[in-house]
Amino acid sequence: MLDDVTAIVLAGGRSSRFGSDKLAFEVDGRPMLDLAIAAVAAVTSRVVVALAPGVAAPATLEATNLAIAHDPTAYDGPLAGLAAALAGVDTPVALVVAGDMPRMVPAVLQRLALTVGPGRSVVNLEVPRRIQPLPMAVSVEAVRPAATALLERGERSLRSLLVELGATSIPAPVWLSLDPAGSTILDLNRPGDLRG
Repeated sequence: MLDDVTAIVLAGGRSSRFGSDKLAFEVDGRPMLDLAIAAVAAVTSRVVVALAPGVAAPATLEATNLAIAHDPTAYDGPLAGLAAALAGVDTPVALVVAGDMPRMVPAVLQRLALTVGPGRSVVNLEVPRRIQPLPMAVSVEAVRPAATALLERGERSLRSLLVELGATSIPAPVWLSLDPAGSTILDLNRPGDLRG
């Protein structure tokens, strides 16, 4: 368990492509959001769930020891959700994931968090032919002001943060040795994304 890491679960999207509340969608008999939280809770006991404004914590979370942060504006993008969650983080490192990533491997998440350090303020996973923003680990001190500055410039995506701060990517062979199926980067945008 990493005491100097806070996990942030971004869960403030509108699920428009999914057609229903995807975070309540059951995967392996559990709500998808619960699975994302369980993965990060295997790495750190500090967990913040970022929700859209006015959205109550799902019933399954009410009995747990989680902090809740609300985006300042509804559906303003993941960068805004990250900035809102970071405002209450008091650890040097934050592990950032999405609530629609139900099959993350804790060993990969731990590797991300442990890779943050001098000259490595944002760490993500290498995926051929694309920038993979989540999951990622960040230096709170470096990313908090950078996220605010990007939002002021009209940016809304996490990719802009990775580019701005020059993300360090854990090579695919390294993280895939911990997760041979590559399930850590699976995110569900449509119910059929789990098939195959």
